[in-house]
Amino acid sequence: MSVHDTPPPAPAEGTPARASNWNLPNIITMVRILLAPLFVWMLLADAGDDGWLRWAAAVLFVIAIATDGVDGAIARRNNLVTELGKLLDPIADKVLTGGALVALSILNELPWWVTIVILVREIGITVYRFVVIRQGVIAASRGGKIKTIVQSVAISLALFPLWTLFGDWVFWVNGIVMTVAVILTVVTGFDYLWQAWKGRRAKRAVA
Repeated sequence: MSVHDTPPPAPAEGTPARASNWNLPNIITMVRILLAPLFVWMLLADAGDDGWLRWAAAVLFVIAIATDGVDGAIARRNNLVTELGKLLDPIADKVLTGGALVALSILNELPWWVTIVILVREIGITVYRFVVIRQGVIAASRGGKIKTIVQSVAISLALFPLWTLFGDWVFWVNGIVMTVAVILTVVTGFDYLWQAWKGRRAKRAVA
C-alpha cells in the first residue's frame, strides 16, 4: 500500500464525527434559496390583481420561510450543525425576504425606503460575515432570529391579500407590524456590529 492509499486516521474515541455538508438540513436550506425566484415570479406575474397567483405566492413564501425552523431543529437534534449551514441559513432568509420586499416595492405596495433600509442592513451584515469568515462563521444571534421572525410575519401579512376579505383596516395592521420589523432590523444590525467588535477586541486582548 502506497502512502497515498493510506486511509485517514480514525477520530479519537469520544470525539464526535464531523457532520457532512451534504446533510438534510443544508439541503433544505438550499431548496429554500431555490424557491425564492419562483416565489418572486409568481408574485410579479399576479401584477397586483390579488388573484390565485398572489395567494399561491404567499403560501409558498410561508412554507419556504417555515423551513428555517425545520432545518435548524433537525440539525441540532441529529448533531448535523455545520459551518456551511451556519453561513447558508441566514443567506437563505435574506434571499427570500429580500426578494419579497423588492417585489412588493415594484408593485407599489411597500415604500422603497423600507426595502432599502432592510436590504442595506441584511446585505451589509452578510458581507461582514464573509469578511471575517477566516476567523470563524458568526451564527445568527437570538435578537437576529427574533428580527427574522417579525420580518417574516410582516412580509406574510403584506403578501396575503387579506384586505379583499376583511377591508382596508388590514393595511393599518400591516403598517404597524412592518414598522416594528424595520425598527428591529436596524437595532439588531447595530447590536450585531457592536458584539462583533467586542468579540474581536477580546480576542486581541487574549493574544
